[in-house]
Amino acid sequence: MPLAHTVLTSLLCLFLMLPVMTDAEAAGDKGQNMGQVKPPLDKKLDKKTEERGRYLIKIAGCNDCHTTSYAEAAGKIPEQDWLKGDSIGWRGPWGTTYASNLRLYMQNLSEGQWIQVSRAVEFRPPMPWFVLREMTDEDLRAIYRFIRHLGPAGEPAPTYLPPDQEPPKPYILFPSSGEASK
Repeated sequence: MPLAHTVLTSLLCLFLMLPVMTDAEAAGDKGQNMGQVKPPLDKKLDKKTEERGRYLIKIAGCNDCHTTSYAEAAGKIPEQDWLKGDSIGWRGPWGTTYASNLRLYMQNLSEGQWIQVSRAVEFRPPMPWFVLREMTDEDLRAIYRFIRHLGPAGEPAPTYLPPDQEPPKPYILFPSSGEASK
């Protein structure tokens, strides 16, 4: 097997495991009406929850997609720049998705709504929505509270594009399932 094919296959496997959701998806464009409730900002985050949220965001790979250049910088991105989304598209048979700005998204959800979304919604690839379902409510609360603690920042990510629309570059192209096995 040529080295380029092995590297591409390894990268594809890695990217399929990374969390990505578009701002439109995060807002509930798959039938979830979360409303426009704007919960008040959390006043103070206790140290244990802050550490747990930071840890979960790191090990779950949230930054890998939702923080611009995080992987390229080997994780050495200042925390104040985390989770602002990215403009790199993820194109496949489903269309083109973009990693949403979680810092803006969480500002419009209550903690209960975040848990409800995490348990019910199936986001487009490559967001591994099924990983959120495996987390405990305590884990989801820690993630929510940590992101809310970071505060709103950045701009919304580009909107999802259907499969028949060519996205602007840069984007990562996923082969269809038939092409991946060749």
